Amino acid sequence: MEITLRAPLDMHLHLRDAEMMQLVTPLTTETFSGAVIMPNLVPPVTSLEMLQAYKQRIMANTEGHAFDPYMVLFFKDYTEAELAAAKDHMIGMKLYPAGATTNSEAGVAQIDSVEHVFKMMEEMEIPLMVHGETHGFVMDRESEFLSIYEHIATKFPKLKITMEHITTAKAVSLLDRYENLRATVTLQHLIITLDDVAGGLLNPHLFCKPIAKRPEDREALLDAALRAHPKLMFGSDSAPHPISKKECCGCAAGVFTAPLAVARLAQLFDQHGALENLQDFISENAQRQYGVKPAEKMVTVTKTPFEIPQAYEGHGHRVVPMHAGETLDWKVTSIT
Repeated sequence: MEITLRAPLDMHLHLRDAEMMQLVTPLTTETFSGAVIMPNLVPPVTSLEMLQAYKQRIMANTEGHAFDPYMVLFFKDYTEAELAAAKDHMIGMKLYPAGATTNSEAGVAQIDSVEHVFKMMEEMEIPLMVHGETHGFVMDRESEFLSIYEHIATKFPKLKITMEHITTAKAVSLLDRYENLRATVTLQHLIITLDDVAGGLLNPHLFCKPIAKRPEDREALLDAALRAHPKLMFGSDSAPHPISKKECCGCAAGVFTAPLAVARLAQLFDQHGALENLQDFISENAQRQYGVKPAEKMVTVTKTPFEIPQAYEGHGHRVVPMHAGETLDWKVTSIT
């Protein structure tokens, strides 16, 4: 059994920078036609010049694979002139609540203080991407943020808003209530719950933000993905960290899935008898929602064993992937 996917897209990806970028970039560009690149570097990508320079560094590390990096500005209080200059060079802007996740200290402290920027984005048709969490109790942070999504969606009805890496059944329900809301969902949140992270011995390589939630949340996410809800897109949130930052006190948040994402999604959809919907989930929905035309790439995934390495090494880094050391039922066998 096999399936050939046309132009797979990852609509939420961390490539980091410097040596780490050199290690992980080819692991995405080999199997994906394009990806939305997160801007929370140190320092964050906050100008057109920084965005263009980062794109050049990414393209220098694709190892010749056909790939389109969809660049994103880190949200801040930009002027109209700054947004106009950057508009044609980016797919949108990413809003981080200050301190909500990795390298987000320069994010937004008060949403109502930046509504004038939302207005400019609405008028200029620049999409808004949001890490939607409050600073409340960790299991409730996404749910508490949903009212903010509703407020922005209502007040700025022509502003296209992406709820990034949703993790709750309540977030899924918003997709059908507001025309201008859409969402990405990760591989890990379709598979794991908090029990997998901390129900037995702590598994730091499954710890991410937003944290995995309850079984009923996973089931709602999985149901929407398997039926390829037209406003739900695959966004891996693949977030590499060195082992020294994961297997330690103060473990960094992030699950590294880039090398296995396509094969693991094929296995997941096959297990649930929904393989025919994978093309929409991993590409067509994103093309419709964002109007992108990705690089031509055909990726064939075959039902044959694929042993995931214990770690990916190079350029002075060693990164542990999700399912390290396990054998999947599906494997990428051809890329043209």
